[in-house]
Amino acid sequence: MPSTPSTPSTPSADEFLRLDRQICFSLNAASRAFGGIYRVLLKDLGLTYPQYLVMLVLWEAAPEEGPLPVKRLGERLRLDSGTLSPLLKRLETNGLVRRERSATDERSVTVALTTSGTALKTHASEVPRKIATATGFDLKEIEDLRSRLDRLTHALDSAAL
Repeated sequence: MPSTPSTPSTPSADEFLRLDRQICFSLNAASRAFGGIYRVLLKDLGLTYPQYLVMLVLWEAAPEEGPLPVKRLGERLRLDSGTLSPLLKRLETNGLVRRERSATDERSVTVALTTSGTALKTHASEVPRKIATATGFDLKEIEDLRSRLDRLTHALDSAAL
């Protein structure tokens, strides 16, 4: 007697509500696990994870773009100025960045790397490799996951509920 292919059944409402079926929980758990790894790796750099993200944007922009407006930095990081300002203040206190008001528009503040901030890039260069190693994924898997997460973010940003 030939076997018929099985078709996945639609999960019940109770199945849909199981914690282990929630993508939001999986993403949150992965984010917390990443946070733990980054905390260890960034300790030697004297940076928190959000400060590291700020530095990544500034390292990427410098020196071609020069000082970045805080507004553009916030857009790149998906952070509002209320969250970004304390990060920048701490980085400035630590001598890694310099904030300056625009001479032409007092409302506009730019951020530039200091010599120390630029030099820190060399010390940070091993962080991505160590993160990749910690995942156990090869580079193709990492790129595929990043691409899927970018698509997910775009879909959620565009969702009209």
